[in-house]
Amino acid sequence: KKTRGIDIVMSIDISASMLAKDFQPNRMEVVKEVASEFVKNRPNDRVGIVVFSGESYTKTPVTSDKSIVLNTLKDISYSSQIEGGTAIGMGLATAVNRLKDSKAKGKVIILMTDGVNNTGFIEPKTAADLALEYGIKVYSIGVGSMGTALSPVAIDRNGQFQYRNTEVEIDEALLEEISSMTEGQYFRATNEDKLKSIYEEINKLEKTEIKETKYYNYDEKYPIFVIIAGLLMALVALIKYTIMRSLV
Repeated sequence: KKTRGIDIVMSIDISASMLAKDFQPNRMEVVKEVASEFVKNRPNDRVGIVVFSGESYTKTPVTSDKSIVLNTLKDISYSSQIEGGTAIGMGLATAVNRLKDSKAKGKVIILMTDGVNNTGFIEPKTAADLALEYGIKVYSIGVGSMGTALSPVAIDRNGQFQYRNTEVEIDEALLEEISSMTEGQYFRATNEDKLKSIYEEINKLEKTEIKETKYYNYDEKYPIFVIIAGLLMALVALIKYTIMRSLV
């Protein structure tokens, strides 16, 4: 049995808006949970994790050790230490950098964001061009309900977020273009169930190739036929002998 896996990098938006409560308990926690289930269902693939807000960095390089990937996903959280904003181009470019030298038969980025590119020194379309150059397919997922969502807008003196309903803004045209350029697909996840179904769809679209070499055990019938033939010859000889005796 021989398997040929796919190399996958998940690039996850961890900006403050991912704490919006239109998903329960919030967008980020649901993304982590659903992504973890996806990883568990890809036993033959290598997976890496990139996170981004105003900047991007690799949390886990591409690895076949799923326990490392799952622990990384579990530990993802918003950090005020990272530059604010949503640098979609940076998040995509960092993911491309992790896959560009891969020798896997398939290279895939799953880009998840809930916003609009508003910072970073690499434009999203430039990053998409790089993905295309290296044969990397990008599946983009816009995370967020339609209309308004209870979102963090400020931090009080105790370091706690203050929330209010704000308009959900996702640059769907950009995400769709990125996916189209790289022969991927764009999806909109408006709730947890929709996000789960999107990952199920990606799971079907990116099947791991499995080749099997089967070996068969054959029972050798030749000796049986030899014995039967020998018995028949002996029987014929006996009949001839008996007939000849009766004619004498």
